[in-house]
Amino acid sequence: MPFLFLSPSLQPFNEYAGGGNEQFYMNRIADYMEPLLIANGIQYKRNNIDTNLRTSINESNSGNYDLHLALHSNASAPSMAGTLRGTDVYYRTGSSKGARAAEIIADNFRKISPTPNLVNAIATSELSELNLTKAPAVLIETAYHDNLSDALWIKNNLYNIAKNIVQSLTIYFGIPFNDNVFAPYVASVDVNGSTLNLRSRPDMSAPVIYRLPDNSKVLVLGRTGDWLIVNFPVPDEDSLYNGSFTQGIVGYVYSAYIRTP
Repeated sequence: MPFLFLSPSLQPFNEYAGGGNEQFYMNRIADYMEPLLIANGIQYKRNNIDTNLRTSINESNSGNYDLHLALHSNASAPSMAGTLRGTDVYYRTGSSKGARAAEIIADNFRKISPTPNLVNAIATSELSELNLTKAPAVLIETAYHDNLSDALWIKNNLYNIAKNIVQSLTIYFGIPFNDNVFAPYVASVDVNGSTLNLRSRPDMSAPVIYRLPDNSKVLVLGRTGDWLIVNFPVPDEDSLYNGSFTQGIVGYVYSAYIRTP
């Protein structure tokens, strides 16, 4: 299952029209993303709000992430302050995986944007968070925070933006999107002495990534149709809610063979 480095803005000095700042609102979007990431089985690590960009990049590079995702909002040059609107989804020039992720995100973002004709995927070699990360990387400038209309749109659509981005991630990673969020719970494998296939996708023909022993405990993260997204073995609670439930294996099991408490 995929592993994401989530990097919301560390820039509290970028003030929003109407009040607030970039760091606050991008981290609120990340807050809304976290339970959706868990429910879709996307393992993740999030940067620390008290750190800096260099440390965040180093932390990303210390792991084996499938995508580095930076969340930002934009501002016009002083001579055009408050006049521009729209969304730019940046990726590193020459990165085919970054380009694919950016194009998926931009295409999906047009569905919720108040200015869909101003949503673009853009290659660049000028952003350090794209150039210095070893994982494919995308940086989303969600809208222009110095434009009052764009700033209000961000503030009033935090969950919708988070949901849209996570949906784009599931498209990129090739897994079904699930917005049925619930508190993860522990359940047991019930296969009458046999083993249960843990699969990479909710499909009987999908590759088996592990065979779960009968009566073993799993953490149920989400549901899609007749399939459950589970983590094995069960991580401790602190690990799960710090976004670092990476000690185990995450995949899909057929729900009929899981016994709930």
